[in-house]
Amino acid sequence: MGGTGAERLADALSELEVDVAFGLPGVHNLPAWNALPAKGIRLLGVRHEQAAGFAADGYARTTGRLGVAVVTTGPGAANTLAAVGEAQASASPVLVLATDIPSTLRRPGTVRGVLHETSDQQALFAPVTKAAFTVDHPDAIASVVRRAGRLALRPQSGPVYVGIPTDFLSQEADDPFPAEPTEVLHAVDVADLLRAREVLITAERPLIWAGGGALRAGAGEAVGQLAEKLAAPVITTYASRGIVPPDHPCRASNPVHTPEVGALWDEADVVLAIGTDFDGMMTQNWRMPRPRRLIAVNVDPADAAKNYPPDLLLRGDAREVTERLLAGMPQRPGLEELSRRLDEIELRVRRRVRKEEPQAAEFLSALGETLPDDAVLVSDMCVAGYWLGGFYRVAAPRKLAYPMGWGTLGFGFPASLGVATAGVGRAVCITGDGGFLYGVGELATAIQENLPITVVVVDDGGYGMLRYDQTRAGLPNEGVDLVTPDFVGLAKSFGIYADRVDGFGRAFRRLLREFTRADEPNVLVVSAELSPPLNTSPRWYRR
Repeated sequence: MGGTGAERLADALSELEVDVAFGLPGVHNLPAWNALPAKGIRLLGVRHEQAAGFAADGYARTTGRLGVAVVTTGPGAANTLAAVGEAQASASPVLVLATDIPSTLRRPGTVRGVLHETSDQQALFAPVTKAAFTVDHPDAIASVVRRAGRLALRPQSGPVYVGIPTDFLSQEADDPFPAEPTEVLHAVDVADLLRAREVLITAERPLIWAGGGALRAGAGEAVGQLAEKLAAPVITTYASRGIVPPDHPCRASNPVHTPEVGALWDEADVVLAIGTDFDGMMTQNWRMPRPRRLIAVNVDPADAAKNYPPDLLLRGDAREVTERLLAGMPQRPGLEELSRRLDEIELRVRRRVRKEEPQAAEFLSALGETLPDDAVLVSDMCVAGYWLGGFYRVAAPRKLAYPMGWGTLGFGFPASLGVATAGVGRAVCITGDGGFLYGVGELATAIQENLPITVVVVDDGGYGMLRYDQTRAGLPNEGVDLVTPDFVGLAKSFGIYADRVDGFGRAFRRLLREFTRADEPNVLVVSAELSPPLNTSPRWYRR
């Protein structure tokens, strides 16, 4: 097969069913900018390489498919690192394709001063990726890219880096290496499966804890059915919001950080943990007591055992294992009683929210009542986003992108670019005034590509979460009160329609309904200051 290295790159991406990539052109990667569109791959240009990484992540979270970032050498590649770290912490299948300096100019052990040269560009990505590769010959481009893409998608998914010396893109390249067969996931041990089923059948108060691995495996329906059979409440992590529908009789719809939901954990005599690692942000830094008995379902035994060691590990795909547990599971009594209790917990938590933070209650209610059914919410690291990640009733899987893997400020708006290209609904970004300024230049991308995005900027004049921390500790407010621009005027300077309201009342609802049904990008600025919710660390109730 004849052609250039850039064409082989495009062929490999096509084999991986990539139809869109995000990037920024540079002198070293220009051949890719010609080759990818020629193969039918949309290459969406951003204004900063970090945005390319976040956009690829947003696309991956929304679709479950491979998100691709195409960036140039040296500083261009390095600019993606924060976004790649977030993708790793959130297990997003992102492929970073970066050029490197020409192979003919590289001298091992010496940095010669070539344009964009790094002593070891691949090594930059080692701490924040699942794997990293550098292509050593033009003929290897296709095989390395195929391998990297499949590795990124393979559970547990995560970002993978591929570096390609820039001269390889223009050279003649073949594809002599056959595609590797898809690796089969480990099959669950039958004896362990039978033991787990017996433990669940005889449990008095079973509980299901569903994590991001369960959502990514498409295990939601099986999880919901198993919960009904067991009459077991389902607690979801940030990464699995929406895995069971809001009206499911076993869904605990509020975060485990509330005492009312936390009591379900404390009472459980058996916890079935599906696709989770029990990270610090969900467990209040492991102040939650270890379950009396813990059954873990996970593709990675080390991941399953690193925080709360399980009594029984079912190694395998979350959906397959859950479906096999479900097969033949008898119906336990108590489903109606559980449903009534969860309704009462929901009522008590909502009353608490209305009493402690009526503006947050109004904000959550406005979103729930006005957003289109197909909207995808994208949160940034801000107080409004924390309320969203913990308390919003997410309607379906992959309808909330929340960066509580690494906790990366500035994620929201650039990730929305990727969400908006997925064709699954309007991206609605909830961000603060501080986080929005990280990537505000991407307004140019949004208008140039006419992306279906509504950005809701909650403007409290600075870093509201940090201001709260300082005030609570009795410290003066230093570094948290910011000079911010006229966001409405700024958006309009890009040609984007924008408006401003005070608070989350009727005017906010009216404009949010109007904005989220538009055909073009827009920005809605809300002047409001919210207090942090119970799922933020200063307010954790376990001490």
